Amino acid sequence: MSIAENLKQLKQDLPEEVTLVAVSKTKPQEDLMEAYTAGQRVFGENKIQEMTAKYEALPKDIAWHMIGHVQSNKVKYMAPYVALIHGVDREKLLKEINKQAAKHERVIDCLLQIHIAQESTKFGLDEEELFTLLQNDPATTYPNVRLVGLMGMATFTEDQEQIKREFATLKSLYERAQQHISTFETLSMGMSGDYPLAIAEGSTMIRVGSKIFGARNY
Repeated sequence: MSIAENLKQLKQDLPEEVTLVAVSKTKPQEDLMEAYTAGQRVFGENKIQEMTAKYEALPKDIAWHMIGHVQSNKVKYMAPYVALIHGVDREKLLKEINKQAAKHERVIDCLLQIHIAQESTKFGLDEEELFTLLQNDPATTYPNVRLVGLMGMATFTEDQEQIKREFATLKSLYERAQQHISTFETLSMGMSGDYPLAIAEGSTMIRVGSKIFGARNY
């Protein structure tokens, strides 16, 4: 099936309130243009240099989401245009995003990444770190950042019950966090392999790559 057909099929099954981020990392610009022509406008990349090159070459009404782990020293390259940063996993990074956003007179939307997986290789804040950060009034501390929700990745496992539990944990943290911050509107969880479970647990944004673009060539 073509990229356009894959997208059509995927979107048919998605609830209206769920945003689809097409994960286009490592994919050539022609593939992104095929998805764009089929109506996709939100793309996710995990390397800032690659995303910036695509941003410069492709139509300007694309919303670029940074979905990978972010190094503080690379923030300056995406600050002029990035629409949403998914993986804010430490306060130092928040500080840098705020600084670079201010230089471009922008307010950048960000998601706080929460560690829900039983894997040490995944990044993210724990529950205590999350609520400490939220209680310190981030809107005043970081005026050029708008915290709009949470993001998390489940353990890479065949155990569906475990994945559901991890997503349910994140949903519960999200609901508690909403009581602290009125701008919370996005819960980004679910990828190609587990997004139906994520949606069932309350996800409002899914990150899907291989189901749209086919297997990745590294």
